[in-house]
Amino acid sequence: MAAPVVAPASARQGWLDRLKNGLRKTGSSIAQVFTGTQIDDALYEELESALLMADTGVRATEFLLQDLKRRVKEAKATDPSQVKALLADALTDLLAPLERSLAIGQQHPTVMMVVGVNGAGKTTSIGKLTRHLADADQSVLLAAADTFRAAAREQLAVWADRNKVEIVSQEGADPAAVAFDAVSAAKARGRDVVIADTAGRLPTQLHLMEELRKIRRVIAKADASAPHEVLLVVDGNTGQNALTQVKAFDDALQLTGLIVTKLDGTAKGGVLAAIARERPVPVYFIGVGEKLEDLQTFNAREFAQALLS
Repeated sequence: MAAPVVAPASARQGWLDRLKNGLRKTGSSIAQVFTGTQIDDALYEELESALLMADTGVRATEFLLQDLKRRVKEAKATDPSQVKALLADALTDLLAPLERSLAIGQQHPTVMMVVGVNGAGKTTSIGKLTRHLADADQSVLLAAADTFRAAAREQLAVWADRNKVEIVSQEGADPAAVAFDAVSAAKARGRDVVIADTAGRLPTQLHLMEELRKIRRVIAKADASAPHEVLLVVDGNTGQNALTQVKAFDDALQLTGLIVTKLDGTAKGGVLAAIARERPVPVYFIGVGEKLEDLQTFNAREFAQALLS
């Protein structure tokens, strides 16, 4: 039976407060649209500008405005504060398709391949994800398939040590070979999860994207059904560039989920709406800080309310 990976309720409330604080830069410019006294064309024009500035994107912004106007009409709303609540509902419904839990246990081992550009927080996210899994009593084996950077292997080894999990790492080895060995070792040792770190790269680096496709193919040779998850780590600060990355990596690797990092302190949190409208790959986790507990499961209603609080 597959078990969703979730955080304890006690950690959730404090994290929600951090999420609200983190999204304040994005949300304040949107929220101030509703401080006036009437609902008119000027309000909707201001809202359109605020959503675009928050990197919601043209398509998602147009969709939200049309949906919001319909809701305002149906609710017979007369006060801008009511419009704000209806926008939270519209945003929740738009984001809802992104809300899906990462489930572990349908395959043994569950093999995850983690990709992303340099600087997105990929290796750190793997460390935090490993902690989530360990807390859910899942045995994890890490594969240091970013063999190009010694620092990446060392960083992953620190996370493995901190989380008390095994790691397969070979200096200068072929990344696909490391991934193959890790999956084979996990099967032999009865581990629940394999997480393969890969070298950070831009989707425009075609030869390096081909390397990722090779890793995916070779993992399938070790386990015909794998990889079961292909996760892209994206930096929430990059706004529309994050959407570009989602499209490019999805085209190349058929992504199964996203981890959106660094949402604290960004004015571009609206990019999740753009992703939902243009390439709705599930968002398994979002991050708002450096601590282990700062990576939490994505909830559409929580995010919409935090954004507009």
